[in-house]
Parts: sequence; structure tokens; C-alpha cells
Amino acid sequence: MLISIECIEIAIRCSAKEGIGITEILDAIVERIPLPRDTASQPLRARIFDSYHDPFRGAIAYFRVGDGTLKKGDIIYFMTSGKDYFADEIGVLSPNQMQVDELYAGENVDNKNAGSIGSRTIQATSASIRSVADARVGDTITSYNRKADEPLPGYQEATPMVFCGLFPVDAEQFPELRDALEKLQLNGAALKFEPETSSAVGFGFRCGFLGGLHMEIIQERLEREYNLTLITKVPSVVYQVNCSDGEVVQCSNPSLLPEPVKRKSIEEPYVKIEMLTPKDYIGPLMELARDRRAEFKEMKYITEDRVSII
Repeated sequence: MLISIECIEIAIRCSAKEGIGITEILDAIVERIPLPRDTASQPLRARIFDSYHDPFRGAIAYFRVGDGTLKKGDIIYFMTSGKDYFADEIGVLSPNQMQVDELYAGENVDNKNAGSIGSRTIQATSASIRSVADARVGDTITSYNRKADEPLPGYQEATPMVFCGLFPVDAEQFPELRDALEKLQLNGAALKFEPETSSAVGFGFRCGFLGGLHMEIIQERLEREYNLTLITKVPSVVYQVNCSDGEVVQCSNPSLLPEPVKRKSIEEPYVKIEMLTPKDYIGPLMELARDRRAEFKEMKYITEDRVSII
């Protein structure tokens, strides 16, 4: 049963666990996904969709070529960071990494057009990128000698919604915490951080996360993968402060709030939530929502036993 989902095309009944609908999905890929445009003659534009840090080779970027061609030995330019690097290795995943001499948009596989999804549209480069911040997910790679006018469209950078201070228990681990955050940020562009100083716990970072779960995952990875012992401050959200002189200030750190005499009002973010629940749990859910200052707008029965609460 589909609830509140507008299907542009007919949904395919499938299950990876049970092996149901696999043939139908493969047929739908051929029928529904458009073929790549013939843009091999245009300036290179390739979007990074994932990356990781190799301790011996630096940052390795996974990308998909949208326009133009990329050859081994070319000088590539990252349009967001403004940095340029020498592409000493380029390759594809098929499924293991395999080096090639050239990559271009709309490649063919075994003399058959692979459409916009195929084993040769997932590509990787090793360009001696030592600064992990220079290979951000969503950035567009172009040629240094023939730069594209603008990056590939369609990418929207994630906006952090929850902010929290992270401080190492051992002050000597501050550089290690910074390096660990940079590496985690490499394939998780939603993570933001900036240095912060506390008179009580010393030097650390003010970090921005997508939500509470994202914050817990990052903290757990810092402690498990990088052997860091951390002190965590109470999380907060971004508040909008309307000042008496007409200025509007976005503030995620309580210590940076304007002085009380300058504040006219303070606004906080809110979200519209639809809860789907069996009718037996309506009462406890409504009580839980009231405790979080929720305002009820609508309640309707989807079936005889299931309820939607907004």
C-alpha cells in the first residue's frame, strides 16, 4: 500500500531480499532513463558524488562525466574550491578499480549504449589531492586549460539544522580531531565545523549536522574510528534574531546572540510532521507531541485501523 506518494510512473513491485521484480527494474532502466547527450566536444564537466581518503594517495574522488572528456595526465580544476591538480590516474569501477587512459560523456559498454547508468559512468581519479576539503561531494571538475563557464546544475548543498560543540578530553588531540572531521566531511558534505574556544573545556569545534541522528553517528565514528575521547555540548538549532534596528541575525551559538537591548524578537525553526500510527497509539503520540510544543492541525483515518496525524 502506498500512502501519500504521487507516482509519476507506475511503481514496480520488487524485493531485493526475495529477488522479486529484478527483471522488471532492469527493463525499466532501459525504457525510462534517458540516453546521455552527445557532449564529448564540450568543455569537461564532471560531478563528484563520493570520495574517500587514502593514507598513501590522498583524496580519491568518484565522479560522473556529464560533458567533455578527461585524459590521463590532464590538469583538472575544482570549480568550488578553485584548486587545480594533475590527474595522474583515472579509471572506472567494473566492479574493481580499473585504470583507463580517457573518460568521456556518454560512453559505450561492449559496443552497446549503456544509457545514463552503466559500469563506465562511475569513474574515479587519483590526482594527489592532499587536502581532503578540495574534493567535496557535489563539486564540479573541469579542465584547467579549457574551463567550463558554470558547474553542472541540479546539486543543492545540504544545510545543517542542529549544532553542537565537540571538544577533545585531551587537549593534545585537537589536531587529530580537526583531521578526523576533515576526513569525515570528505564524503559527508552535510557536516560543517568551525573552531570554537571554551573557557571550561578549551579548544574544540562547533559542528553542524542534519539532525540528532547524524550528530550521534559522527560522534560515534570519531570515537570508534579515530580513538578520540570527546566532550559534547548541549545541541542547539539556528535562531533568527530580529534586532530593533532592522537587522536580522542567524545565530547557532548562544554566546553570539546580540545584546538583550538590541533584540526585538527571536524566532526558531519548526517542521510540519505527518505521523502514521495504529489507532491504539493515538493518545500516547498526541501526548508526546504536546510535550514538544506541537500544534495539531488535522487527523484522518487512512484505513479502519491506521490514522494520519498532522
